[in-house]
Amino acid sequence: MPNDSLNMERGVVTRSTGSWYQVYLDKGWSVSCRLRGQYRLKGVRTTNPVSVGDHVTLRFEENQETAVIVEIEPRKNYIIRKATNLSREAHIIASNIDQAMIVATIDQPRTSTGFIDRFLATAEAYHIPVVIVFNKIDLYQPAHWELVHYYREVYVTAGYKVELTSVYEMTGIEKILDHLKDKVTLISGHSGVGKSAIINALDPELDLKTGEISNVHNKGKHTTTFAEMFRLSCGAWIVDTPGIKEFGLHDIDDETLAQRFPEMRAVMSDCRFANCTHLQEPGCAVKLAVENGQIADFRYQNYVNMLSAE
Repeated sequence: MPNDSLNMERGVVTRSTGSWYQVYLDKGWSVSCRLRGQYRLKGVRTTNPVSVGDHVTLRFEENQETAVIVEIEPRKNYIIRKATNLSREAHIIASNIDQAMIVATIDQPRTSTGFIDRFLATAEAYHIPVVIVFNKIDLYQPAHWELVHYYREVYVTAGYKVELTSVYEMTGIEKILDHLKDKVTLISGHSGVGKSAIINALDPELDLKTGEISNVHNKGKHTTTFAEMFRLSCGAWIVDTPGIKEFGLHDIDDETLAQRFPEMRAVMSDCRFANCTHLQEPGCAVKLAVENGQIADFRYQNYVNMLSAE
């Protein structure tokens, strides 16, 4: 392993644990790195200056097997959310991804459509395609099936890819693998929805830790404590993230929020007023589309809730 302090290498950040980062080098092996000084990217105020997926240049420290990150290359995109404790700052979950996959469950634990739609709106803002996965279908009761079929129809009509999976029955796993091939994919969702179990089903050699559902609150117990990028045996890269309880929108203003809903974007040009907020204005094409069933009522209500939360 080279340790010449003048030796510069390029790589991608595969794990961030705070002050240290794991970087997978273009040469095909990994090294532990720290960040040089107080590095802050221009124009983005975040709690983490380096995120999983960042392409970086590093320099090996003299007589050490560790390195220092000296440059972070410009990001082509990222998934970002409002920081949990610092309302004015944001947390970048991952960068330079080809697509995102949000794993949801109808029950055990329940994933709200509000959470799904906030994630989708953020991905739309950065032009990141999303695959929606409804997992644990082996546990569904008739009422759950009715609901998931309705959700699938709504999201597919809006332009999203939707898959139904069961790791227990190995249902839909091959379809997930097809989505992942030759791509870098962020996989996200609440704790307990089965993200790690799906990843293990895709590539058992990873053997990621999976958790149980709390009987008290019907919520997942955290098993992933930080975002980490893995390479599957098929060659795909995935970013496994900690279970997210809430997904706060960041840097999406009221004027552009409706554009992050594809079905609203398709009709909003027909509104009477160019600056229509789709709330109380007369001649609103979006509200008319909701009334005639072209836009699902829950999607519109989630839009309204996002406006009032900002």
